[in-house]
Amino acid sequence: MLIAITVAAVLAAGMAGWLATRGGADGVRTLSTRIAVTDGPHDDQHVSLDATFYTPSGRHGRVPAILVAHGFGGSKDDVREEAETLTRHGYAVLAWSARGFGRTTGEISLDSPDYDVKDVRQLVDWLARRPEVRLDGPGDPRVGITGASYGGAISLLAPAYDPRIDATVPQITWYDLADALFPNAGGNGARTGVFKKLWAGIFFAGGSASGSGGSCGRFLPSICAMYQKVAETGRPTAEAVAMLRRSSPSSVAGRIHAPTLLIQGQTDSLFPFDQADANARAITGAPVSVLWYQGGHDGGDPETARVNGAMRDWFGRYLDGKGPAQPAFTVTRAGGIDSSTQQQRISAATSARYPGLFGSGSRTLPLSGAPQTVQNPAGGAPASLSALPGFGALSTFDTLPGEAGTGGAGGGLGVDTPGQQAVFDSAPLPQALRLTGSARVRVHASVQATLFAKIFDVGSDGRIALTRRLVSPVTIAPGQADPVISLPPMDYRFDRGHRIRVVLSTTDMGYAMPAKPASYQVSITSPLSVPVDADLATPPSPLPWWTWGLPLIGLAVMAGLMLTGRGRGRARGTVVGDENVPLKITQLTKRYKNGLLAVDDLSFEVERGQVLGLLGPNGAGKTTTLRMLMGLITPDSGAIELFGRRVSPGAPVLSRIGSFVEGPGFLPHLSGHDNLTLYWRATGRPAEDSHLTEALDIAGLGDALSRSVRTYSHGMRQRLAIAQAMLGLPDLLVLDEPTNGLDPPQIAEMREVLTRYAAAGRTVIVSSHLLAEVEKTCTHVVVMHRGTQVATGPVAQIAGQEGTYIIGTSDADRAVAVLESLEGVGKVEPYPPGVLAHLNGTPPSDAVATLVAAGLKVDRVMPHRRLEDAFLTLIGQGADNG
Repeated sequence: MLIAITVAAVLAAGMAGWLATRGGADGVRTLSTRIAVTDGPHDDQHVSLDATFYTPSGRHGRVPAILVAHGFGGSKDDVREEAETLTRHGYAVLAWSARGFGRTTGEISLDSPDYDVKDVRQLVDWLARRPEVRLDGPGDPRVGITGASYGGAISLLAPAYDPRIDATVPQITWYDLADALFPNAGGNGARTGVFKKLWAGIFFAGGSASGSGGSCGRFLPSICAMYQKVAETGRPTAEAVAMLRRSSPSSVAGRIHAPTLLIQGQTDSLFPFDQADANARAITGAPVSVLWYQGGHDGGDPETARVNGAMRDWFGRYLDGKGPAQPAFTVTRAGGIDSSTQQQRISAATSARYPGLFGSGSRTLPLSGAPQTVQNPAGGAPASLSALPGFGALSTFDTLPGEAGTGGAGGGLGVDTPGQQAVFDSAPLPQALRLTGSARVRVHASVQATLFAKIFDVGSDGRIALTRRLVSPVTIAPGQADPVISLPPMDYRFDRGHRIRVVLSTTDMGYAMPAKPASYQVSITSPLSVPVDADLATPPSPLPWWTWGLPLIGLAVMAGLMLTGRGRGRARGTVVGDENVPLKITQLTKRYKNGLLAVDDLSFEVERGQVLGLLGPNGAGKTTTLRMLMGLITPDSGAIELFGRRVSPGAPVLSRIGSFVEGPGFLPHLSGHDNLTLYWRATGRPAEDSHLTEALDIAGLGDALSRSVRTYSHGMRQRLAIAQAMLGLPDLLVLDEPTNGLDPPQIAEMREVLTRYAAAGRTVIVSSHLLAEVEKTCTHVVVMHRGTQVATGPVAQIAGQEGTYIIGTSDADRAVAVLESLEGVGKVEPYPPGVLAHLNGTPPSDAVATLVAAGLKVDRVMPHRRLEDAFLTLIGQGADNG
């Protein structure tokens, strides 16, 4: 029955049977086989399990074995890669398709002890008879078991019924299936559970698609009947709760004695951390370790290497006696961008003690907000939206950067309907706060109510993100004293100056809700208790070579600059042209070794005070031109002059350029401020000439300047790179795609900065694909296509070649009539703050004179055609000529 059990719940159903087991993978031998088992409550059902047995080739003697179970809707083929990897590490591995899936016969039983658990016991028997498998005693193989979601539950249930299983690694699975699908079912599920209808529907659709047995597919009839009844009413029956709990580790709490590594996902609205926490407490008399990673059923970073590595270490320790000791608790945390790979950095915090959901300590935060009246709409629609089960990627439209960015695991989609939620806020945080576990608060409702509690991160700029896209349903019974409710468990960092917002909503799209409309008052009657764990320490990431190598290189550069005398002011070098011309390029040509002609006979000149836009589609030669300008590559022919001096690699005149080309590069372990300081020191120029304060104002990073760059988002790193280019206020500023990663207000601010910079008598060159921004920012443009120059000149001239003008006047209607009477003028139409006139060759001065003679005031005349239109026309001409 319902039980959406694996992110692959739907996808795996479609994949089942598609992949074929490979034989002969490097270092791996495979045997495809069918294993006959007998199961059922009366041991009278005969099922043929489709299985593959993997053994390491070239290895003699017996080795430990590992059972690998698949997720719901999948088959043994889905875990082939994992099985082969474990085999290469020296294990014999048995993967099988569970009953009712793939090519295995039988019906889906939801990991029932009467069916699936009995199957696993017989698989252990089969392993005990294999000559490749190490034995602890007659009929007792040295064996571990692992699996995710549906396979994770069987990995917990099987050791409770079969003590021969020596270690287990269950992943993203449930403790109590009834509570996972009907949160707060409690002891009387028939009255209080809140039906997680979307996940249940996805699950049942996947199971129904796995066979041809009518509307129930390959489910056991009893499970099918139970689901249909619950789906119709939206409420669990006592029978449904009992059936689901029998297929849950909660039914064997205290009987699981195998060493267990519990792996649970942080992006998981199906089986949140409370399920893993309960599993950890259910295991007795054996080591337990808990790992919270970034992925889960809703998507997120799967951290495959980390998860698989932890699993191998666990089996190595408890099957081979060779693996390293594992920390009791590990939680992975997303940081900033690794400047060497442009990928998000994920680190792990560990503790020698598992703190549970309520931490080793807590912070108490008062919440503001008076009692509020909320509405439950008729039929529960429209409903608030938190996660989108089965479509995790669609849930990652962040309104705050959050922590993870990959996949938006930090925060994201959260839509509440007005009138349906009560909102309570903390004060701005005086310092950053890391929530690890489940925050708690006391709630009062005026009548019996079903509420959906969630936590939002409210930034200092007002932007809001739903943390981890998780929600906790709460049922408050009539007459019940104000209960303390647990908010969604998570690991999340709230930055300094942010507020924690608790929202209690009457609806959520993922759940079944009361159909009857209602109105009631909701209030919070206690401070918010936030679990924290000071023992969780994130070790420093290993530093790549460039974290120590680049400073040495910087020192070498500094020494070279000092030796060549690259001081501030007029750089030395032979004057060959006009020193008052910042840049002159003459017949520049560059062909790469593969024959590509990147730049072909390019010539243009830039004057002081200009902001020049270098435009062209991908492959036009813009970046190659900038690299030659910077002396990074040598042209095949032609010349580049900076302030009258010839450019060559290492030429002293290059000290008069500030540049940002092909992405920013910083030392990730240093702060933004320290990166700028170190960069300036490497130039060998006096500190007082750096104009560091002005550069920092340009960056606009505020307190983030004191943080390590590894924690920066892409946009923050972009702004820091532009500030670095402006250090020393160079005479010529060269920026390649400077607005990448900036939001609209930051782009507007950057536009003003560049305009002011050039107005002071300096020169700016901008390479960009954002034509609207170029039109607003640049005074001149050079248009390139396939390495050639197709146009150059003032922006107004390039954009205004079509003869269409905006004429500003206060009386648009009269202006239209006057201009339409003028011979040769085409269409004229109102266009605030005046008219749009197609003059068709008529001089604009004639049009203005006619309007003035008619008694109309004219306050402006400007060409209308957008730069984008002109650009596309020019590129088309370039293509025809090329």
